[in-house]
Amino acid sequence: MSSETPPAQPSNRTRRLILTLAPLIIFLGLAGLFLMQLGKDSSRVPSALIGRPVPDFALPRLEGVAQPGFATADLKSGKVSIVNIFASWCGPCRDEHPQLMKLAADPKLKAAGLQIIGLNYKDQSANARRFLEQLGNPYTHIGVDAAGRASIDWGVYGVPETFIVRGDGTIAYKFIGPISAQALEKIVMPQIERAMRP
Repeated sequence: MSSETPPAQPSNRTRRLILTLAPLIIFLGLAGLFLMQLGKDSSRVPSALIGRPVPDFALPRLEGVAQPGFATADLKSGKVSIVNIFASWCGPCRDEHPQLMKLAADPKLKAAGLQIIGLNYKDQSANARRFLEQLGNPYTHIGVDAAGRASIDWGVYGVPETFIVRGDGTIAYKFIGPISAQALEKIVMPQIERAMRP
């Protein structure tokens, strides 16, 4: 006959306590993860396209504006391009628009040949034109992505988003969300300057 004692079984009271505390522990763990994410900058979400060539696409021009549409070849001109995904129905696009106008007016960037290209996302043409008439038109090209297919190829999460593309058509940087005055100075301009270096 063995002298070993069987392992102790948790009492009903202990089991009840575990079952009562488990949801609280799970909730606290999820809340902690959520709080950690709040401090992170959403504009720094990595993109699988960074360092890769721009996707293959061709977008028609926005009717009623002077600017042409654009295609992959326009981003391989030897000059740095900014591709800004915008829509008239997008409130944050209105918030960031003064920063795009500031970039377009910068004489140093103009002399360097910087192109600011608009990709109009799932918008009505009349609304997009009105948006540009009211806020100004910083774009050298405007392509219409009515169905959103080209934006999917670009890996767009939503609007606004902005890509910095090197002269050889390689995506150098992606900024998610509206560009604020501070983001323009601290993040976007240094990234443009970096992309312009040989």
